[in-house]
Amino acid sequence: MELFDVYPLFDITPVKGEGTWIYDDKGNKYMDFYGGHAVISIGHSHPHYVDRIKSQAEKLIFYSNSVQNPIQKELAKKLGELSGMEDYQLFLCNSGAEANENAIKLASFHTKRKKVVALHKGFHGRTSAAVAATDNPKIVAPVNANHEVEHLPMDDISALENTLKNEDVAALIIEGIQGVAGCYMPEKSYLKKAEELCKKYGTMLIMDEVQAGYGRSGKFFSFQLSDVNPDIVTMAKGMGNGFPVGGILIAPHIEPWKGMLGTTFGGNHLASTAALAVLEVIEKADLLNKVTEKGEWLIDQLKDLSGVKEIRGAGLMIGLEFNYPVAELRKSLLKDFRVFTGSSGNPNTLRLLPPLNVSQEEMQLFVDTIKQAISKLEENETIHLNS
Repeated sequence: MELFDVYPLFDITPVKGEGTWIYDDKGNKYMDFYGGHAVISIGHSHPHYVDRIKSQAEKLIFYSNSVQNPIQKELAKKLGELSGMEDYQLFLCNSGAEANENAIKLASFHTKRKKVVALHKGFHGRTSAAVAATDNPKIVAPVNANHEVEHLPMDDISALENTLKNEDVAALIIEGIQGVAGCYMPEKSYLKKAEELCKKYGTMLIMDEVQAGYGRSGKFFSFQLSDVNPDIVTMAKGMGNGFPVGGILIAPHIEPWKGMLGTTFGGNHLASTAALAVLEVIEKADLLNKVTEKGEWLIDQLKDLSGVKEIRGAGLMIGLEFNYPVAELRKSLLKDFRVFTGSSGNPNTLRLLPPLNVSQEEMQLFVDTIKQAISKLEENETIHLNS
């Protein structure tokens, strides 16, 4: 039997990770400035994280949500403390797509409506409602094509109000920072006005923090940069540092009923332990207060790179847009300099998503390396600054 071929694969087989570094089966060492789609939040194989998982695995790996699970309650308490959202309710699941799926379902249950509004270039997952809300026709199968989903331009308040005023929209779902698109951020004034309009017209505001959450923006959640209070917040990726775990935070005014949401594996003992360990590392290392400073330093160093057109994002979620396609640059960084970076929906944009605890020395090494990579490509006329 062969694997179902869905991704173009690099000819690299990682066998070990440590901090910001990955080692392959040939003994080569790679700097990881992508973290497997922003998943690695506290570095590969962090000692505390590994110890917590090993200890829990020796006790109990899984039982269903039909029994008490004190680790879930401990996780909810710590998450509330660090995020400042202690009055919200937590539902645990397994992935970002599942988190968005449940968030949309919850909004529909609560409002008794079925229409969803999302933004152009947004990405919310590959399951039914989540992929319908995703603005990428290539990955939306006919069975998922939902005419009840409308996509609007980012930062266009008039278009948003014209749609919401019909009072038939269950949810407005927005990424705090559009990751897959290339790190585009809504204006703060747009998010504040969107929150007001949602309250005015009875629409639930869902903030998708699957990629931008868990400290990556410098705030615990990126929407906190705009000081808004969503009805539902979704999260995953960095939440488990590689262990599959997702969740949604639900405002206190939303009342559940038994069976409204459910999951077999979500929040199991090992998953909850992994998510709790991530929070413990974030808290102990005071990472939230350091991410903003690191991101500002990195952006300042990168802004004068040859060919850079724009830098977007916040904290350690950075979109580096050049005035030429970055495929060759990304390939060279990986093949010639052994550095992982990310692509995006914008072919000219490189995504940088290092661990939150990346060191100053590692950031400097990355800056020096990308300068070398660009210089080499320019010398070989592989890239053209005005192409």
